[in-house]
Amino acid sequence: MPRKSSKKPLAGALDTGLRLLARRSHSRFELRRKLGRRGYEEAEVDAAVARLVELRYLDDRSFAEGHVRRRSATRGPLALSAELAARGVDRESADRAVAGIDAEAQVGAATRLVERLAGRKSFAGYRELLDSVGSKLVRRGFAPGVVRAACRAVWERTAKPAEA
Repeated sequence: MPRKSSKKPLAGALDTGLRLLARRSHSRFELRRKLGRRGYEEAEVDAAVARLVELRYLDDRSFAEGHVRRRSATRGPLALSAELAARGVDRESADRAVAGIDAEAQVGAATRLVERLAGRKSFAGYRELLDSVGSKLVRRGFAPGVVRAACRAVWERTAKPAEA
């Protein structure tokens, strides 16, 4: 159970929920947790969340889609799914949001990350680049095939000017 504030909240849970949602979107789970930490009773939190859902200010599906749009430039589908699960988004909504990322966009995002992570370092070969940067991309949730394709693209771009 989240820790509760010792002070009695001045505003109602609905007003506080609206203020939190005005700053950024939240999942239902996140909003429940934040309102509980602010000292609201569970019944008041339930009523506020239900009203916000009814008004369509709180929607886990649109939250998941927005989260994936914002984070897909630096995270792969596996990491995005884990982040959404940690924020309390159900598996179906998370899978639907992550499915919106096409393979070409994943390779493009991974390629930009390889370029950034490799920096100005010079690598003796593709395998050295893959060993150095590939594991970092896998930890960021990119599939091994996507990582190999991105490293290959960067290697081919950087190796050709050196050979000319």
